[in-house]
Amino acid sequence: MSTRIQKPAPVMRKQPAQARSRATVSAIVEAAARVLSDQGWAGFTTNKVAEAAGVSIGSYYQYFPDKHSLIDAILEQHFGDCRRVLKTALAGEKPLPQFVAELIEGIIAIHSSNAGLHRVLLDEAPRSEAFRNPHSAFEKEYLGYFRAAAAKYRSGEAAVSDKAIGMIISDAIDGVVHNAARRGTLQTAEVRHELVRLITAYLQSVTG
Repeated sequence: MSTRIQKPAPVMRKQPAQARSRATVSAIVEAAARVLSDQGWAGFTTNKVAEAAGVSIGSYYQYFPDKHSLIDAILEQHFGDCRRVLKTALAGEKPLPQFVAELIEGIIAIHSSNAGLHRVLLDEAPRSEAFRNPHSAFEKEYLGYFRAAAAKYRSGEAAVSDKAIGMIISDAIDGVVHNAARRGTLQTAEVRHELVRLITAYLQSVTG
């Protein structure tokens, strides 16, 4: 799915304050991802989500006004996963091949749970306008990680900016991962190996 869109809070009737209510919301969001993955947007209903989550429909509507708000919640969770992968990969002093391998493994892993989910989110499910802003805070934060990676791992000083290199890396990973998710080839060793090789070779070759 398109990972660089926005970082708003999900549209909810109320925010869970206690541990039990947070667990309920988490269960609803996880169930929604499974139902959306298995049945697509056409088969995605609030009743099915409530049943899969093991909660009453009343509990569902206590937090989410409709099924559209769940899409925002799923996206927000996904964005949080992306941030954690990037932070972890960039932490410490790692050689370039290790950094790239950890980054690609992490990105593939979060796109591999609920195999059909990202295809549905990319091609079927509607999103609120809040998640379409290309200049959002999340967009800036997300690209900032890739700019930091470029500054840390590029082969040398050159006319090409770290910002531009970071954008190329980000778009290359997004393009390969999202299309592989659509085709059902995301978890193949070949896709993983070639994407690692692509990003590593690019960072090693960027000098101007």
